[in-house]
Amino acid sequence: MSYVQRGAAYARDSRYITTRITADGRDGFVVEPGRYRLVVSRACPWAGRAVIVRRLLGLEKALPMAVAGPTHDGRSWRFDLDPGGRDPVLGIERLQEAYLARDPGYDRGITVPAIVDVPTGKVVTNDFAQITIDMSLEWAAYHREGAPALYPPALRAEIDAVNEAVYEEVNNGVYRAGFAGTQEAYSSAYERLFAHLDRLTERLSASRYLVGDTITEADVRLFTTLVRFDAVYHGHFKCNRQKLAEMPVLWAYARDLFQTPGFGDTVDFDHIKRHYYLVHEDINPSGIVPCGPDLSGWLDPHGRAALGGRPFGDGTPPGPVAPEEAVPSGSSPLSP
Repeated sequence: MSYVQRGAAYARDSRYITTRITADGRDGFVVEPGRYRLVVSRACPWAGRAVIVRRLLGLEKALPMAVAGPTHDGRSWRFDLDPGGRDPVLGIERLQEAYLARDPGYDRGITVPAIVDVPTGKVVTNDFAQITIDMSLEWAAYHREGAPALYPPALRAEIDAVNEAVYEEVNNGVYRAGFAGTQEAYSSAYERLFAHLDRLTERLSASRYLVGDTITEADVRLFTTLVRFDAVYHGHFKCNRQKLAEMPVLWAYARDLFQTPGFGDTVDFDHIKRHYYLVHEDINPSGIVPCGPDLSGWLDPHGRAALGGRPFGDGTPPGPVAPEEAVPSGSSPLSP
């Protein structure tokens, strides 16, 4: 499977299934605890957003989660972490089966996160940007007591503006560099990425969080790229002006979030590295997965509390991760 189109710049296929699950069921799917299954891979930054938001809001019981393995082939993500290689609830081996159940002629990306309607076995949506917003707004009746306001009304316009720039220049920017098919496309992507990281450095030098004085949806979206930066994007995607660990403000900001319950305790560095280095065979034909980087620095003091801010606002941190959802031992500096 080829990810780099020689002679061309990278363009993401953004044709997602945009059906929404809402409190009033206006798209035909009403919020209902236990009815749906959130399918993720811990390797994927887009899915990582949904895992974090689900945990911060306490939706674990209302929206059960299926975790696919870290690698896939042309036929999609596999449930190879489960006994018999099948998701125990959906009964399928590959996520592709749920997409084809929705549309037998489906010809777009089979991506995570995806939410599957369990009774029918059909994918409802894979619109990753809307999924986390709807977790905040449409699933509010099932939030845990003390859940933070990740998308507060007074800050939504600013959050949306920050998210748009971060998506274009950072979240997708690393992919434009990594999957560039020409030197010119790569150089342009590289310059754009680090120019925006410099702007974020300036913004975060005086503010603990991206928008307001609490964690919001904007911080979740930036974090999932930053946490993968040194492990894969710096080397594998050639985003190598500096490592994250060499950018003091962003490194401290990322450590602050990593050490906040709901963030670092969802991150599986083993899955992250295996996905990028094994799946992108045209970039890494040897299939060798790096041993590094050293992960212990993620637990170093960050000093960001001196900037003020209240991580959860008037809310509270989420409780411990349920044993069945814990990141495996050795896959994170936070895992036992």
